[in-house]
Amino acid sequence: MTSAAPTQLALSQAVDEGLTAVEAAMREVTASQVDVLRDASRHILSAGGKRIRPRLLLLSYLALGGTDLPHAAKPAAAVELMHTASVVHDDINDHGVLRRGKPAVNAIWGRTFALLTGDFLFTAVYELMAPYGELNIDLAQAATALVEGETLQASAVKNNLFNSEVYARIIALKTAALFRAASAIGAKLAGAAQQEISALSDFGFNLGLAFQIIDDILDLIADEAKLGKTSGIDIVQGRGVAVALGAGNSNGNATPSDPLDSIKRKMLEGDTIDKAKSRAELLVRSAIASLDALPHSPAKDALIELAQQAIAREN
Repeated sequence: MTSAAPTQLALSQAVDEGLTAVEAAMREVTASQVDVLRDASRHILSAGGKRIRPRLLLLSYLALGGTDLPHAAKPAAAVELMHTASVVHDDINDHGVLRRGKPAVNAIWGRTFALLTGDFLFTAVYELMAPYGELNIDLAQAATALVEGETLQASAVKNNLFNSEVYARIIALKTAALFRAASAIGAKLAGAAQQEISALSDFGFNLGLAFQIIDDILDLIADEAKLGKTSGIDIVQGRGVAVALGAGNSNGNATPSDPLDSIKRKMLEGDTIDKAKSRAELLVRSAIASLDALPHSPAKDALIELAQQAIAREN
């Protein structure tokens, strides 16, 4: 790709090429000589997924004048592997049996090998990021936040302390921090000024919050086949947007007095979903407003479209 600003078609082709390079980097770095690690990693990666985090990194890079997509592909792959490692571990904790439309890693290889596969994917992140100096700090901070968020969530459920304030902290840590890292890394790779880095960091953070709220809504109302993963886990575990907004129990169990179907019906009949969607829409508007600091470009337009799609999706 040349240094000239790409047209929308050229941008789409460039991003597709970048994502192809991301897939190749992930496949290469997970080529373990230990069969179960290689096979389990390839299984979850081959299931696909939205790839919104690497796409966010690549678009942030392009929006600020980056032209060397192969240089950005490995950090984008590292971001996606960190996310993938976290969902492998999530499925262990949640006893999830379906992920990205395929059996979860723990459903095939069991909890022990799933745990080790998640660990293996986390270590692959460091291999990919080794040449990128201080950008490792951004990803390390996101990893720390992810673990803190998961721990806060488990603690809140265990101690019956799950509420809207705790929920906001949890999704900021376990989801939005990695979105922020992806957009910030893309900006820094492009050699952006601090104002632009901050703008894209804010964009990624607010997009991540909105994305997680919609994800939690879909966990309750979407068809499991369309969703591509085990649904209803948040309510069963006593967490998520429904519990945060008072439509479900916060005791970590679905009780006979408030079963999953009853909670779903309560949400559909009440205003819980509308409140959550309104919050997500507000966050997306805030995210898009952050992009005012960026020059106009097809990549900036694509970032806006990415944010809008995040709250319009069905899976």
